[in-house]
Amino acid sequence: MKLTRLYPRPGETTPEQLVSGLDLGSRAPEWRPYVVCNMISTLDGKAAVDGTTRGLGGEADRAIFHNLRTQVDAIVVGATTANVERYGRPIKRDDLRAKRERDGLEPEPLTVIVSGRLSVSADLPVLQEPTAKVLIATAADHELRGVRADVTYERSGDDLTLLLARLRSEHAIRSAVCEGGPTLNSYMLAGGLIDELFLSTAARIVGGEAPSIVGGRKLASATRGELVWMHEAVGDLFSRWRLRP
Repeated sequence: MKLTRLYPRPGETTPEQLVSGLDLGSRAPEWRPYVVCNMISTLDGKAAVDGTTRGLGGEADRAIFHNLRTQVDAIVVGATTANVERYGRPIKRDDLRAKRERDGLEPEPLTVIVSGRLSVSADLPVLQEPTAKVLIATAADHELRGVRADVTYERSGDDLTLLLARLRSEHAIRSAVCEGGPTLNSYMLAGGLIDELFLSTAARIVGGEAPSIVGGRKLASATRGELVWMHEAVGDLFSRWRLRP
């Protein structure tokens, strides 16, 4: 799969080349990980169709999605997204695990599920994967039963700033990708906790009442984006933005 570079200068690359050697951990502030957000949206701003992102992205989007997971210490996701998308083992291929190791990372990232009331399905594939390492951030005081993964709990409630601080200080997480959903994105942005946005724009209009990539209440102040690069494949656009509150 080839990508056509539109910005900053014309050229060609592949998803594997584009999302390699990012060294995101080197950008981390002292007290928390460096966080990038990875989302997909249609031309009319919808982040899901019939409640899921399945079917929105093509081959290039999937390749960027999986290669971006090779560049971080942790994946952060809200419980609703994890449940709907049926989250499984984060790195499914040996070559992607090898890529992580070449970049100095563990073969598998930590999966962080944010769920204030612990509304996580215990039968999620990632929770039934014995090799998976999962951290559940919650305000609840109970634990899930019947899981097979290596699960720990962070009783940080809805305090995302505290969660990220503890990920850095107690779990040595220097970089993370936030994969939504829209509500989690809104709280992360409101707290100034997202440093970059990787956005795939699917070349289609779907209509309906689906959410955008940022839901919830209006942000107190706008977050500006500085374009880093933009690529195209089969009409879909792939962009990377540095965010400035």
